[in-house]
Amino acid sequence: MRDPKRVAILISGRGSNMRALVEQADDYDVVLIASNKPDADGLRWAADRGLNTWALESKGVSKEEYDRRLSDALEEHDAGTIALAGFMRILSPSFVEKWRGRILNIHPSLLPKYRGLETHQRAIAAGDTISGCSVHIVTEELDAGEVLGQAEVPIEAGDTPDSLERRVLAAEHQLYPKILSEFVVR
Repeated sequence: MRDPKRVAILISGRGSNMRALVEQADDYDVVLIASNKPDADGLRWAADRGLNTWALESKGVSKEEYDRRLSDALEEHDAGTIALAGFMRILSPSFVEKWRGRILNIHPSLLPKYRGLETHQRAIAAGDTISGCSVHIVTEELDAGEVLGQAEVPIEAGDTPDSLERRVLAAEHQLYPKILSEFVVR
């Protein structure tokens, strides 16, 4: 069994949640930052801090081939836990099976509400007064795994999807490192 405190973080963009996970890594070691976008800003940030990085453009590569190569990179760095942090790719069932129970994700809603995309717009349109974020175990079903923790964020009068997103993202930066720390020591 791999050491769960050896964490790989998967990103697709700027990596703000990845930064929060790296900066608050008291109970775990970040062994790899991986991306499906070789030009992701988060990769440059990680490389500038001496973190191991890996990238492979996912366009034009089959899901199975991409996930096999990603899994190989994770094994090379002896990752025990995978933290999805804005990784905008659905993982293949075989990848999820191989890493079952060791993949976490942060989602910008209070699951099981608003699985998938456009969560802030959907919460505002529904007239909700509370939104938030959830950290959950990744399963084959999108945003449906066991919820490990949540943080509530009030929806204020006049909120737009952008203004709500900013406040939820700030909550994510606090919640995700806390839940990841709890997960790797349990």
